[in-house]
Amino acid sequence: MPRITLVIRTPFGEIQVSGESSTEVLDALEGLNIEFIGEVNKRVSELLASQAADDLRGIVDVGRDGPVIVTKKKLTHYAAIGLILYCMRDHQASSREIQKRLASSGKKVTVPARLHEMRKRGHIFKPVDRAPYYKLSTKGVKWIEEDIIPPLKKK
Repeated sequence: MPRITLVIRTPFGEIQVSGESSTEVLDALEGLNIEFIGEVNKRVSELLASQAADDLRGIVDVGRDGPVIVTKKKLTHYAAIGLILYCMRDHQASSREIQKRLASSGKKVTVPARLHEMRKRGHIFKPVDRAPYYKLSTKGVKWIEEDIIPPLKKK
């Protein structure tokens, strides 16, 4: 009998479960509970966060209270907000949190106006329409990773 392989796509990658029979595959699936998936997701997220922290060294320091922009290079208001959102968990934060992080960074930004303009450009969106949270869109993440961070890394 041919080997049975099942591929499960998750937010952090793919999990493959295989066996010689359907019973073996079902037994293996029993071991994949929510706690296991949650723990794997947590560990992978920690690895990615440490890699991102290395990439942003000298640009943004992520402390216990949240990200603080430390680069001495001149940033636009949009770039400053984008960097803060990029470093926040799930790339999202409330306008109040963004304002606090920018103030901690020594940046004076009119946040509501910039957020509105960034929404028009497609860099951010509101995951829940009436909630005060904003999240970087995939276009916004790409913008930060390709257009904002590389020039800041150059010596």
